[in-house]
Amino acid sequence: MTPKSLVSESDHWPLWHPSTERIAGTNLTRFLQQVESRLSQSPETSPMASLHRWSVEEPTAFWSEVWDFNRIHVSKQPTEVIDDPSLMPGASWFSGSRLNYAENLLVDRNPRARRSTAIVSWNENGRYDSLSWEQLRDEVKLFAAALRQAGVSEGDRVAGFLPNIPEAVVAMLATSSIGALWSSCSPDFGIAGVIDRFSQINPKILFIGNKYFYNGKTINILERLKEIINKIPSIVKVVVVPYPGTEIKKKDNLKIDIYRWDEIIAVKEKNNIQYETLYFNDPLAILYSSGTTGKPKCICHGTGGVLLQHNKELQLHCDVKENDRVFYFTTCGWMMWNWLVGSLSSGATILLFDGFPLYKKDDLLFEFASEEQITLFGISAKYIDTLNNNKVVPKNNHDMSKLKTICSTGSPLSNDGFKYVYKNIKKDVHLASISGGTDIVSCFVLGNPFQPVYAGEIQNKGLGMDVDVFDDKGFSIKNTKGELVCKKPFPTMPIKFWNDKENKKYRSSYFEKYKNIWHHGDFAKITENGGFIIYGRSDTTLNPGGVRLGTGEIYSVVEKFEEIKESIVIGQSWNNDIRIILFIVLNQGYKLNEEIRVKIKKAIKSNASPRHVPSKIISVLDVPKTKNGKLVELAVKQTVEGEPIKNLEALANPGSLKQFKNIKELNE
Repeated sequence: MTPKSLVSESDHWPLWHPSTERIAGTNLTRFLQQVESRLSQSPETSPMASLHRWSVEEPTAFWSEVWDFNRIHVSKQPTEVIDDPSLMPGASWFSGSRLNYAENLLVDRNPRARRSTAIVSWNENGRYDSLSWEQLRDEVKLFAAALRQAGVSEGDRVAGFLPNIPEAVVAMLATSSIGALWSSCSPDFGIAGVIDRFSQINPKILFIGNKYFYNGKTINILERLKEIINKIPSIVKVVVVPYPGTEIKKKDNLKIDIYRWDEIIAVKEKNNIQYETLYFNDPLAILYSSGTTGKPKCICHGTGGVLLQHNKELQLHCDVKENDRVFYFTTCGWMMWNWLVGSLSSGATILLFDGFPLYKKDDLLFEFASEEQITLFGISAKYIDTLNNNKVVPKNNHDMSKLKTICSTGSPLSNDGFKYVYKNIKKDVHLASISGGTDIVSCFVLGNPFQPVYAGEIQNKGLGMDVDVFDDKGFSIKNTKGELVCKKPFPTMPIKFWNDKENKKYRSSYFEKYKNIWHHGDFAKITENGGFIIYGRSDTTLNPGGVRLGTGEIYSVVEKFEEIKESIVIGQSWNNDIRIILFIVLNQGYKLNEEIRVKIKKAIKSNASPRHVPSKIISVLDVPKTKNGKLVELAVKQTVEGEPIKNLEALANPGSLKQFKNIKELNE
């Protein structure tokens, strides 16, 4: 057995250079022209470096220019941009301004385009629905009126337990149009997972799907409704949403008002929609942490911050323009769904996919991308690895001529993943690896259309984000692994955690390690190119002999073996130290033997370091993941060491943890 094309941590030659013509036509070029009089640029400094330096040194000027560039629609202009840039947390943004999130996404920018497409929907069986801008506005208007009639008003919570279908977008925009807070979970959450989340925020209204489809199977959602209602008494009305192509045969006998989606759509409402304007820092939505270490945190994000930050990332970093077609593979339970919906503010069409992305064919999503002429194609690093392992070559069978940008997130994208994209999908494409989180519902580090792309590296810091890497003592470091931090406030810092008295949980989550500095919890390094490498969560780093190592460095080697399907690494407490344990899932036809163990260790030793070599390599049948496909190393470590797992509902496959109990090899 030999590993496939082992490479160094980061290659030193670019995989892609933007052409002069492409740079000239970007939104970022227009923005630079707007602000160039403010910048002090030396000959040796790139335009992007100058722009970023100015954006963090002069936050009032920068965010004011972003506000103007995005043409934020307001009923009242702000009196100041930021009250105190030294407050971290606590800074207040765009005080005095009043706006509505939904209005900014639905504003009629071009009357001639009213019948053009706003949303396109596919599931694993192909295309099934679309909404024009005119239809989207009409449906939002109807549901906004229905919510008002149901007694929902500013500050109330509305919950969605829905597949990734257009109705979810309509419900979210209708909720925000009246100043209520939206919160959603995807239907792959079990009953306990839904109750753990929604019971903390006391929603008045629940939108729930009747069923969904995944990998050819039909899953009933409505059968969970009775228990949800019993455990969350704040819900006074339910709207049942039929999956496209299905019908709701009967209403359950529940002591609660239940409405059907089609009944509300059938209403002929002639009045115009009334948008409730909120202050910039008023709450918009509640998202949830993964909950792998306890009950999920309810992270409350603000109206203006989400709008402004998403516009900045989509328009300046990803070059999304009016009439572009933006897709991200996501569910309604992941922050990337909010990011995708935010693309409507740029006048772009959003494309939704619901179901299994490899159903019946490995290249299903590329069939989607080709037929719908997608311009921004968002996927996970794990999906790219799967395509690579399955030797899928999309460029041979699909038209990618309109594809400008591929975004990757969810976990670090490996060197081989970068190379796979340029070799097998499209040679001339901007591959933007991005990293942030639910905590900020946006990105700390991401791509930009000005600079070259290097294998294994995220291109740069987000504009306006004073991102750095610190050592444990709080000193800035380069070319050395450390903690990802942000040194100044930014608009998408959570406005609060729900039910968090005196912000105690909020402060302890981000501000305990470094005073007045956002500590994100990612293990990272700034490269010689000025890019970033993310090595995974810092709370799952390994510390054998007191030396801090990232699990990602082991994964990047192990995933290159064709015999290995998946792996997970933990640090096991042993003899007053930590020893590294590597669990592997083998592909069909292979069995773990001493020869394989030796070759894995040899590859890790030569391509990572001798310290990364695992003490034990053990074969398992499955590895635990969150609903969003992220490895849950901490849960494995806790299981191995006999500690309780606080929230199994956060896992997509909690049963996988049983195989990590009482392993004989881990007691020797």
